[in-house]
Amino acid sequence: MCNVYVSKKNHEYFKPFCENCRQNMELNHLCYMQPLKNELPSADDVLFVFYDFETSQDTKISETARVHVPILVCLQQFCTACEMQDDYSQDCARCGKREHSFFEDPVGDLLSYLI
Repeated sequence: MCNVYVSKKNHEYFKPFCENCRQNMELNHLCYMQPLKNELPSADDVLFVFYDFETSQDTKISETARVHVPILVCLQQFCTACEMQDDYSQDCARCGKREHSFFEDPVGDLLSYLI
């Protein structure tokens, strides 16, 4: 006996039913992520964000490779309220400013904005 209580329809010896994976799994398997649901989020909860990194490649790390150093990140966003508006310079009442540029700490500033 495996000493794990599961319903009879999902029982396999030594393979308890995992609520995250929604299937029978080996004991002590590593399950950290929730599976994706096959459904679209509510349109009111969606913000589309598009960004582009401009980088310099002045720093060599070997004879054949250079480091891409971000120097600028440009971002545009829209929600369902403003998605049909072509003029990104106009702020949206729901999602706010629709264009952003990050210069000083491009990656850090982008991440701070997104969080």
